[in-house]
Amino acid sequence: MGAVNQAQIAPVTVAKNLEWADLRAALAAGWRDFRACPGYGLFFGGVYVAAGLFLYFALFSRGEVAWLVPAAAGFPLLAPFVAVGLYEVSRRREAGLPVTWGAVLGALRGRGDEQIVSMGAIVFVAFGFWLMIAHGIFAVFLASSGIGTESMALFSTPSGMMMLVVGGIVGAALAWAFYAVTVVSLPMLVHREVDFMTAIIVSLAVVRSNPLTMLVWASVIAVTLFAAMLPLFLGLLVVLPVLGHATWHLYRRVVSDPA
Repeated sequence: MGAVNQAQIAPVTVAKNLEWADLRAALAAGWRDFRACPGYGLFFGGVYVAAGLFLYFALFSRGEVAWLVPAAAGFPLLAPFVAVGLYEVSRRREAGLPVTWGAVLGALRGRGDEQIVSMGAIVFVAFGFWLMIAHGIFAVFLASSGIGTESMALFSTPSGMMMLVVGGIVGAALAWAFYAVTVVSLPMLVHREVDFMTAIIVSLAVVRSNPLTMLVWASVIAVTLFAAMLPLFLGLLVVLPVLGHATWHLYRRVVSDPA
């Protein structure tokens, strides 16, 4: 019966019976990790908040306030890489190892084989790709609206509303593809000595084997991150680390060594 609920994806086994209860358990474990080591969570959350505030004030000072919408929509794409240090915190707590700043920050460099660095490059290229697509969508609808990017009133016009619809559909498709690639691959690279292509293959296999549950998890991440960004990004100080730790525990639930 166990073989029915597992799939062999060398060099690991992927569970095919992920349930919503596992998502709740992962969130509870993520909250426990954050409470046990709040300094690390607040640090990485603070980096994300600082980047968001910089982006906000940069666009505001340039009179391009409307660009906040596509920038904020793409901002969660960077979260998996920011959370690498959080995965290391959870890994060390699970293994009973000391949690130190040197070890946690060192996780960002990977295991000396540049695999995490390569994934980081993919993350930032994806963010840039989204901004390019968003710019193209803006260009298509902006001319007919008669309103510049200096005002959020742009989105109250028929052209602005259509732009939000088209941008939302395109953005959701890109976000889902990116999520499928990174949701398991980055914690796996922190945990195991594998190349980033193998980690990506396993991540895609997890999503393919548990499509509904992983879609719910993606929705939880998207909704909570967007809600946390509303009060000047400050909610990310707690939401980002809890989701990061929870993603580690979900990875540990769904990916295991071959029997």
